[in-house]
Amino acid sequence: MKLLIVESPSKAKTIEKYLDNEYRVVASIGHIRDLPKNNKKAIDIEGGFVPHYEISPGKEKVVSELKSLAKKSDEVLLATDPDREGEAIAWHVAETCGLKKPKRVLFYEITPSAVKEAMKHPRDLDEHLRRAQEARRVLDRLVGYDLSGLIWKKVRYGLSAGRVQSPALHILVTRELEIRAFKPEAYWVLTADVTTPKGELITLTATEEPRNEARVEEILALGKKGSWKVTDVKETEVAKRPRAPFTTSTLQQAASSRLGFSPSRTMRVAQKLYENGHITYMRTDSTSLSKEAIGTIANAVESEFGKDSLSIRQYKTRSKNAQEAHEAIRPTRADKKTAGTTDEEKKLYTLIRVRTLASQMSDARTLRTKITANTGDEGMPDFTVTGSRLLFAGWLALDTAAQGEDTMLPKTAAGEALALKDLRSEGKETLPPNRYSEAGLVKELEKRGIGRPSTYASIIKTIVDRGYVTKDGKALVPTETGEVVDTFLSEHFQDFVSDTFTAEMENKLDDIAEGTRDYEETLREFYTPFTKEVKSKDKLEKMTNLGDAPEGTVCPKCGSKMIVKLAKNGKFLSCSRFPECDGARTIDGKELEGPKETGEACPKCKDGKLVERDGRFGRFVACSNYPKCKYIKKDESSMPTTGVKCPVCNKGEMVERRGRYGIFYSCSNYPDCKNAIKSKPTGKLCEYIREDKGGKPCGALMMEGTKTIPERCSDKTCPNHNPHKLEKK
Repeated sequence: MKLLIVESPSKAKTIEKYLDNEYRVVASIGHIRDLPKNNKKAIDIEGGFVPHYEISPGKEKVVSELKSLAKKSDEVLLATDPDREGEAIAWHVAETCGLKKPKRVLFYEITPSAVKEAMKHPRDLDEHLRRAQEARRVLDRLVGYDLSGLIWKKVRYGLSAGRVQSPALHILVTRELEIRAFKPEAYWVLTADVTTPKGELITLTATEEPRNEARVEEILALGKKGSWKVTDVKETEVAKRPRAPFTTSTLQQAASSRLGFSPSRTMRVAQKLYENGHITYMRTDSTSLSKEAIGTIANAVESEFGKDSLSIRQYKTRSKNAQEAHEAIRPTRADKKTAGTTDEEKKLYTLIRVRTLASQMSDARTLRTKITANTGDEGMPDFTVTGSRLLFAGWLALDTAAQGEDTMLPKTAAGEALALKDLRSEGKETLPPNRYSEAGLVKELEKRGIGRPSTYASIIKTIVDRGYVTKDGKALVPTETGEVVDTFLSEHFQDFVSDTFTAEMENKLDDIAEGTRDYEETLREFYTPFTKEVKSKDKLEKMTNLGDAPEGTVCPKCGSKMIVKLAKNGKFLSCSRFPECDGARTIDGKELEGPKETGEACPKCKDGKLVERDGRFGRFVACSNYPKCKYIKKDESSMPTTGVKCPVCNKGEMVERRGRYGIFYSCSNYPDCKNAIKSKPTGKLCEYIREDKGGKPCGALMMEGTKTIPERCSDKTCPNHNPHKLEKK
């Protein structure tokens, strides 16, 4: 038996079909090993930053199966994704399964011909590439652990920081401060509606934006009594070149602006398209296309738009670290107009195909026209309008969304008289800079050299998940917590979270991948001064006081002054005499109730007392020794029971709870039993016969579904979790 190991089950199914059952293709289901959470055991710093890996929780069964299959196989090939992350996964699989001299196969596209050709050219594991990924993982763990520990002590328990996420947060906070500091200035927009001798309407605006009303009135008076005429007409033929095929970052930006997809959603959908053989590998910073690809793209363009619309081009990759072996993101079949099984997959595929084909099409030609008009009176500014006329569509015939809405102008000539129909002014104010959207932040990160194609989506997801940033429509807005964390890091670790330092570190990691820089030397060069800096901040005072409360705000209990402090859910006002007085208010001035003793002793730590507190979802009872003791008293009356017995422990009942992402259902015997499901249980058990359970029924709880799927299994690994797929089979 021959064995091929990939990381995705859907990728495994697709590839196995193309290999004519010559290989058994199985999936590691992503990473199988990782650093343990305890940092002291995770990395041997003195020994040369040696990481100590452990089997990831829940992957024990996967590892056992891989080992068993590897022992029975005559040949084992590793075909994880063709990047650092994929190289690392392959290495972990090889190490765990005890493979000697393991071989790698790289699939840049998953099509029958590409898969079969790649299988002919296996190579050794790239130690440099794997080492670079390991350096990033170790570096991020060390920075995150040390900085987070300090922030817990000096700012607030539970906060965290990261090597790459912190500069991204700083970009957003800096922009927010610019917006707050912005002072709007008044100005006026002057608009004139005029008609040509043929009665064609032209709307022009003044080239001057007056800053005072006296000047506005002067211009209006001159315009209304003067004789208008065309003073100049400029027509320029402009060639509009198509854009290069997509890289990871430009795909994320275009999908955000055109489809409204977040970077993480874009990458998730692109992964599905790649694994099902519709597009090439989607983590790349290269804009190049292979000769074979250009040939098929040219055929598709000529077939759909004619020979005049074809213009073969090769685009120069801007990133100096781009791997030219990678292509830009493109369809595997240029003639295939649609692909994917879901609406979002079809939309993203179309976006990729349109961009790819357009990149090999002729320039669009437009006639750019600028008309200038005036009365000729002294002190009268020019009024202008700019528009264009499409002469040859070129690539815009395909990418119609890029055409824009240019103003169509009538034919005029200098000296032609114009009749004034209306002259008006509109008072406005200058606007502050816009907040970053996800697409804008990806573009900025790439511009500053922070992160790499595979990390942009995770950077944004991390700062959102940590509660440092929220989304307001498309805009990313830093929270109060995010601002406080950024202030602390900027004041005390500017050198280590600056753009320059982060970008330089990314370059050093690239050097490790190329084999021109040593792993241990690079990490020690960073960690020695960094850990020294962290230790030097141990004597800092705790950053709990964020400034005085608004004047006139007094403590509701003792009447003393109040100060602004940071809590888990944002800022609040605290009595300046705390802990002697625990008076508190919301940031808006509303009085907050403090913890109230219940008179009960904590059953867990014994020396604590149970107190009633305010939480995100109302009042609750917990130990006064929090965070040392995290006991929370169950309030059975506030948790509606479903009457369904928990099938895992057979002791508790499934009750309704409210969590971070809304309502869910879990065992009343928590934390002894951690069984939880997303939707309300129906009381039935899943009867689907599972081969992985020795032909026995699944046995997991069935839960309520949707209108199209009234009921489904709560176990995500069970095929009955998604009955639609079963129906298709």
